[in-house]
Amino acid sequence: MGDSSDVPALRRGLAILRALAGRAGPVSAGVLARELGLPRSTTYHLLAELVAGGFVVHLPEERRYGLGVAAFELGSAYLRHDPLERLAGPILRRLVDRVGRAAQLGVLHGAELLYLLKERPSQPQTLVTDVGVRLPAQLPASGRAMLAHLPAAQVRAMFPSTERFVLRTDRGPRNLPELRRLLAEERRRGWAVEDGVVTAGFASVACPVFDHTARPIAAIGVTFRHSCGGAGCGEIWPGLAADVGEAAAELTGRISGRSA
Repeated sequence: MGDSSDVPALRRGLAILRALAGRAGPVSAGVLARELGLPRSTTYHLLAELVAGGFVVHLPEERRYGLGVAAFELGSAYLRHDPLERLAGPILRRLVDRVGRAAQLGVLHGAELLYLLKERPSQPQTLVTDVGVRLPAQLPASGRAMLAHLPAAQVRAMFPSTERFVLRTDRGPRNLPELRRLLAEERRRGWAVEDGVVTAGFASVACPVFDHTARPIAAIGVTFRHSCGGAGCGEIWPGLAADVGEAAAELTGRISGRSA
């Protein structure tokens, strides 16, 4: 068993890797030391060890450090193991048992929502939200649950013109101002909802899943047959959102994420 005195050094080394992963480009040792509150000598020592292991690369001409090939290999191995789906599977199954409706796990792929995982109740209904299906991210609740927590500039880059606002029914945002108003409301509320936007006669409620930097990495949603007809048609949303939010929070915790 290793010396327990090595644990603080390990934590500091991981903090350096996370700091580098959160930057848009290479950064100097001095910036890392200030950002993490570490002595410069300790920072240089840790960086040297990380460089030796291939997790960090030193750019001597720029006097800066960036992530190395070994860090990329770890990320590639993470994707090969499908950890997000494996961790989400039991959570989705419990959610389906609790609410009696189909539940999905989705991620953003450019300006689209990609469904990675789906769990069905004992009496399933035919839905468009199946594994591998891609939808314009601004339409389904799962897509907007993530868009609501992205920087405004990133959302603008994803939807640069009205041509990107494709509709499947007669509902849904038609331009960037409409989408921004919708996202602002859903960000304040903490969950997203769509009724007849993806498929007429069906509705969905979704909540975001966050990574360790509090950025939305996925979303959990439930989809079911529903047709809004009266003044009280929205009364169902908060109760479902509470169940979905609990599942999303559990998955956030499982991947060591933190809520925005």
